[in-house]
Amino acid sequence: MESCVQALLSEIAAVPGAEIFGRVRSIRGLLVEIAGPVSAMCVGSRVRISEALHGGVTCEVVGFRDGRALALPFGPLEGVRMGAKAVVQRAAPVIRPSNAWLGRVVNALGQPIDGKGPLTHGPDSYPLRASPPPAHRRTRVGAPVDLGVRALNSFITCCKGQRMGIFSGSGVGKSILLSMLARYTRCDVSVIGLIGERGREVKEFIEDNLGDDGLARSVVVVATSDEAALMRRQAAHLTMTLSEYFRDRGQDVLCMIDSVTRFAMAQREIGLAGGEPPTTKGYTPTVFSELPRLLERAGPGTGKGSITGLFTVLVEGDDLNEPISDAVRAILDGHIVMERSIAERGRYPAINVLKSVSRTMPDCISEEHRPLVKRARQLMATYSDMEELIRLGAYRQGSNPEVDEAIRYQPMLEAFLSQGKNEQTSIEDGYAELARILSTSESQSEKSEGTES
Repeated sequence: MESCVQALLSEIAAVPGAEIFGRVRSIRGLLVEIAGPVSAMCVGSRVRISEALHGGVTCEVVGFRDGRALALPFGPLEGVRMGAKAVVQRAAPVIRPSNAWLGRVVNALGQPIDGKGPLTHGPDSYPLRASPPPAHRRTRVGAPVDLGVRALNSFITCCKGQRMGIFSGSGVGKSILLSMLARYTRCDVSVIGLIGERGREVKEFIEDNLGDDGLARSVVVVATSDEAALMRRQAAHLTMTLSEYFRDRGQDVLCMIDSVTRFAMAQREIGLAGGEPPTTKGYTPTVFSELPRLLERAGPGTGKGSITGLFTVLVEGDDLNEPISDAVRAILDGHIVMERSIAERGRYPAINVLKSVSRTMPDCISEEHRPLVKRARQLMATYSDMEELIRLGAYRQGSNPEVDEAIRYQPMLEAFLSQGKNEQTSIEDGYAELARILSTSESQSEKSEGTES
């Protein structure tokens, strides 16, 4: 009897309710104004315009004005006419991920785009725009994470549940660094969001940089630069939602978004289309409210799982103080700075260790390694202060013993910071190599002093 009741209830739930729809009254650029049952809509509601050139287009309500709903499309508006029917979709946008999503490539709507067939959905629904876990219920950041990159492991140590920004101009090598992190980081699952990427680079990243082994433990979310602003914004939210799914199952997740800047640009387009006033460099106020809502979703969970976030920031004109860089740096737990001048002299990854900071590193590095890191940083800082004079030939050897020492160490430290994209180094191996460099050079210095005397 109970099974019959359950079956009846399922059939009743499947019966469609009354269709609520409005009509398209105007289109200005990408902004669609819809008249009709506005009270049945809210900000974030979805409406489906069926009369479009490509068989229909889904839009999202972003605001209201003069008794009409303002909506932006997820796809092209070609073919939409005045008076077209806009059906209100009652269901909230959710996804139902499962472990079968590993190794797959999806778009911002959670649809497969890798030609491997349909996705297997799980039983639980996850909202795309979830709130971060309550701060007082979160666990602390965990032990150091082995990122596989010497410069990061040794000088900018990252912990489980930490959120780091990778700040770089265009063409400095951040995509290669991301691919190294995706392959070499010791984690259970990687969720990678490619937001506003060039279409040409997507397949190259997946096949060449990520590889079969990296893809097998990853989910890749793609929204290319030619897609609508809503798709690019939703791709970032979907990346975080998938990370939360695996985190809730007690797994340590590496979440990477490339890039947060393009997410901010998409939000700026949405805000300007909805009538928001432009503020700092044209960015609307909602950009600076949406950034923490997105980035705070990463971090430790309330249970065993964690989300370690690595987010790239495309700095405009190599200016690390432009609005988005400044806002993101204030939210995250550290920043990795990549510089064009370092890349131009052939050292990859082009990380400026002296300008990079990990806010959790002082509490997670062991006592035996602290003197090594401090000593190496002092040598690099001394050389950096005198670098221009040294390159111009204005510095005379013997003028300052500390500078002479920094010059002697510089080639070995530069070689230590340089790493090929197919090369992996663990945390312990990195510290062992750094200790060898410092001890070898010191012994050589003592021998030379003994010879002179």
